[in-house]
Order: sequence, then structure tokens, then C-alpha cells
Amino acid sequence: MIERTVIEFEHELLKGLEHPAFVARGAADDGPNVSLIGGIHGCEYSSIAAVTRFMNELDTSELRGTITAVPVVSMESFRQRSPFVVPVDGKNLNRCFPGSYDGTYTDVLARSIYETLIEPADVLLDLHGGDQVEALEPFAIYDASPVEEHAGKIAAAFRLPYVVREERSEGGVGGMTTSAAAHAGIPGVIAEAGGRGLLEDGATAMLAAGVHNVLRMLEMLPGEPDPPPARQQRVGSFVWLRSPQGGWWDWVVEAGEDVAEGQLLGRIRALTGEVREDVVAPQPGVVLFITSSPAVAADGLLLGLGADLSPA
Repeated sequence: MIERTVIEFEHELLKGLEHPAFVARGAADDGPNVSLIGGIHGCEYSSIAAVTRFMNELDTSELRGTITAVPVVSMESFRQRSPFVVPVDGKNLNRCFPGSYDGTYTDVLARSIYETLIEPADVLLDLHGGDQVEALEPFAIYDASPVEEHAGKIAAAFRLPYVVREERSEGGVGGMTTSAAAHAGIPGVIAEAGGRGLLEDGATAMLAAGVHNVLRMLEMLPGEPDPPPARQQRVGSFVWLRSPQGGWWDWVVEAGEDVAEGQLLGRIRALTGEVREDVVAPQPGVVLFITSSPAVAADGLLLGLGADLSPA
């Protein structure tokens, strides 16, 4: 049985905000409780569509356990077509978990999502993609933690070309859904496909198929899971490059491209055309995402380089 419902949060800052949701209960209720979410970033449309497609195609007569699915958890970002940040306070929701009821709107939203969808789950599946100004090569990411072995297997089961193990480091990315889940002892995976704020059927199908394969791996759906693709690679370090100054970003590589140490990735130009900075690869790797807009601010994100690659 699949129930179509609405999730509402009680905090004053979120009053009146409705999140359409699915709750699928299997014929056998002895399986895991999985939370499947999308729309942490409201313009990553292929990943949002993948949640809806998967749930509408799901046959619950074959399901063990329960799936709670929310296609869009950041409704204001979705409604206002706001890439990366929540327009109410300008914060990136996926840097605010587990959140706080003492903070601003995004902190409160993060805490509400955490308590409603992450903390009660046995497994978290968080679907993403490239935002409006990001080209992206599909990958899955999980956190180093006491539950990383399980999370790593789930990430591989998405069957995407690259699997990233995120190690918490000084100055690194924090506050993600997966890091909050890992801290609570819950294996969580972010799966990314699609980009540039486009609705791409291939990316949607890839993510929906990945969810189906993960549920087979978890023995929530019948059948043997498909193995990871032979060319799937593990990413040992995820290096994010930022612009040393504002200007015009003139990139010369594309998402999915292998690069060598010292290779030119792009240039920061003045608006009058002269080169201000060359941006080169600090080490060999693959471009997992790249900012696909020429406009860049000082310290603006340019690209993410997957490095220290090894066969999965």
C-alpha cells in the first residue's frame, strides 16, 4: 500500500508549509525503514523527479519494510527557483544538519527534517544532482563513520561511475544529511546525477534504478542486486577548488574529464578579457562537478575534483 500524504512541521517558522510525501508499507513489515528524500536543493530537478518516479512505479506487494519518501524537502527553494541556498535566510540546507530550533529558518528546517525523516530511519537515501549552474558527473557519496561499511555498499549499489568516501576534515564540507545520519549511527548515501538545473530523463532513470537496486541489496525487494559496474571507481579524496578572485570563469574542461596534475582547468578573467589567474589541477583526478556559469565571486566554487582514484 502506498499512502500519499502531506508532512507538516510544528515550529512557528515553518507553519503552513506542506511537504507532499509517500509512505509505502510492504506486505511484510519486518524489513528496514528507509527514508528517501529529494529537493534538499530545490532546482535539482532530475533527482526530485526520480523520487516521484520510483514511488509511483513501486509494487508494494513485493516490498518488505517501509519507505517514507519526500520529493522536495526545501519547498521555498523549489518554489522560488533558488539554487544552492534557501531564499529565506541565504543558507545552504545541506550544510546545516542536524539543525537547531534556536537558529534561523534553514536551521529549523534542517532540525525538523532530521527528527522526522533521518533519525527514525534505518537507512537514508538522499537524491541530488547538479544545480542550475553546475555540470556534474554521476557519483554517490557517504561519510567515514562506524557505519561506513554498510553505507559504502549502499553507495556502490547505486551503480554510478564514482563512489566518494567523505572524511571529515578541518575546513571540509560538514552539516550534510549523510554526516548527521552517520553521527546517529544511520548509514546514509547522497546519490547525484543530472545537472545545470535541467530535467533529464536519463539522470532521473539512473537514480530511480539505483534506488531499486539498493532496495534489492537491502532485501526489501525480491531478486539479486546488480553488481557495481566494472569501471566504477572509488574516490579517496574530494578536492574543491575556489576562485582566488571574482571575475569571468572561463573553464576549459568538462564534468567527467580525467585531468593530470598541473593541467589547466580554466582561467579567471577580467570582464575586459585579460587573464587574472590560471586555475590548474593540484593533483590528478576526475572532474566530478564544475560551475557552468561564467560569473564567479571571490572564493566562489569552481569545481570538485575526485582524486586518489582506485578500482571499486
